[in-house]
Amino acid sequence: MVSVIHASNEIGTIQPIGRIGAICRQKGVYFHTDAVQSFGKIPIDVNKMKIDLLTASSHKMYGPKGAAALFVRKGVKIEPLLHGGGQESGLRSSTINIPAIVGFAEACRIAKKEMKENAARQGRLRDKLIKGVLKSVAGSYLNGHQKNRLPNNANLRFDGVEGESIIIQLDLRGIAASTGSACSSAKLEPNHVLLAIGLKHEQAHGSLRLTLGKWTKESEINYFLKVLPPVIKNLRKISGKL
Repeated sequence: MVSVIHASNEIGTIQPIGRIGAICRQKGVYFHTDAVQSFGKIPIDVNKMKIDLLTASSHKMYGPKGAAALFVRKGVKIEPLLHGGGQESGLRSSTINIPAIVGFAEACRIAKKEMKENAARQGRLRDKLIKGVLKSVAGSYLNGHQKNRLPNNANLRFDGVEGESIIIQLDLRGIAASTGSACSSAKLEPNHVLLAIGLKHEQAHGSLRLTLGKWTKESEINYFLKVLPPVIKNLRKISGKL
């Protein structure tokens, strides 16, 4: 089996899932994709993309926590990890969280209806954020693909500044960010994805991950672009790396 994330939760890059799926199908290999970040944000067609298995999560698309989905193509045989009552068609035994499942289904319905509009609006704000930072802060760079990325993701790095220091200063000003995956923001090690794309340790440490939501306002982007340059300037001054 081949398993590839559809869109990186770290740097937002969208992988060529359709091409990978076609190769796997040609070779007779099962193909799974982790679509947790992309599900509900960009179009997915499991038939055109030759996807055999796909995972998605409710809370990543404004649904309740505690529910997820596994698409299994007809004919694909999988072995359950939890045995017992035989729930979920015998694939995962345990009491079904009906309220969360219903909420997840409603979140899917809303996401499908609003996907095109949300993607366009968030993509515009994302581009404004990225262009604004690169223009106003010397020694700043975009991590990940410039265009082939999630509409709500911006991952930037700054010369001569520690990402943790940036996060603290932004937090004091009411802005939430992380140095990599939000799930591992407490870790001080360089982000493994940033290292994998060829960044040096100091470059990975100087990176900042920002994600937009369906309720992000343009005024909030303007506020961030106003706050960030002096934060970076002061941190460089403190570190002696002007």
